[in-house]
Amino acid sequence: MLGLIWNFMRLYAPYITVPAAAIVGVIGYNLENILSDKYTPYKKESIDEARTNRLLAEQKDFTDPNVYERLKDKKFVPKSVFDRNLSPGLSEKTQ
Repeated sequence: MLGLIWNFMRLYAPYITVPAAAIVGVIGYNLENILSDKYTPYKKESIDEARTNRLLAEQKDFTDPNVYERLKDKKFVPKSVFDRNLSPGLSEKTQ
């Protein structure tokens, strides 16, 4: 008798699990639409625009192309490992 039940479950498992999974998926999708926050800030500038603006601002800082920083000062070398890949928002120049 147990073998007959296992055989029945093996044969008809797709006919039972696929509709059950579809029902669970539809309920989850609708529940997520009801509970989630759908606000998207559209006025925020894109990454490409922010990069272009930053590059233009950096280009304005260089007034004379013949003036260079002295290599003995070593301003291009970070003071610590943590300053190596520092984002522009966290650098000392913006604070």
